[in-house]
Amino acid sequence: MNGKLITLEGGEGAGKSTVLETVRGELAARGIDVLVTREPGGTPAGEAIRAVLLDPKLRGLCAESELLLMFASRAKLVREVVVPALAAGRWVLSDRFTDASFAYQGGGRGQPVERIFDLENWAAAGVTPDLTLLLDLPVADGMRRASGRGASDRIEMENVEFFERVRGVYRARAAADPGRFRVVDASFPLEAVLASVRAHIDEFLARSGVAA
Repeated sequence: MNGKLITLEGGEGAGKSTVLETVRGELAARGIDVLVTREPGGTPAGEAIRAVLLDPKLRGLCAESELLLMFASRAKLVREVVVPALAAGRWVLSDRFTDASFAYQGGGRGQPVERIFDLENWAAAGVTPDLTLLLDLPVADGMRRASGRGASDRIEMENVEFFERVRGVYRARAAADPGRFRVVDASFPLEAVLASVRAHIDEFLARSGVAA
């Protein structure tokens, strides 16, 4: 069986952690060897970069530095984790991937789309997901959920306008690539969200030739 890359995307408070565990369980139940990772992070160097990127004391970090640090972490993850796992026939499940850079550093920070495309092809070696689940909900709802999780990190401290731009880019990318994206309405109660996620995973597994 060929390896597949499945990614979870969405704004703050969208419930990615819960969905990630559900997807992992669905894949494992089908006998799929799944590797779970996250961005930024996923390698020792990536986790160190993550600590810098999310440090609330570094709110003055410029947009260009943020973008390059994101791709520095991603370059390590792709080369040391994702590509070897896919080559070995494993499935990779990642909490965020390059779509997040288009949304956060592109939409949120205003970095040129062309620059992000170039970095995707170079630093991320052109690796793209086979399936992306976008957990979508109104920004105000997401921020309210996130506020109950404790102290905010550097990115969570951004304003509503920032996150509206992030959400807009995510939705635009999903609309432009319906073959890869599946949009999940994360404003519904948890069980309804998870039922939608399971349905999308079942459909993807069927398309991938995985027996029920």
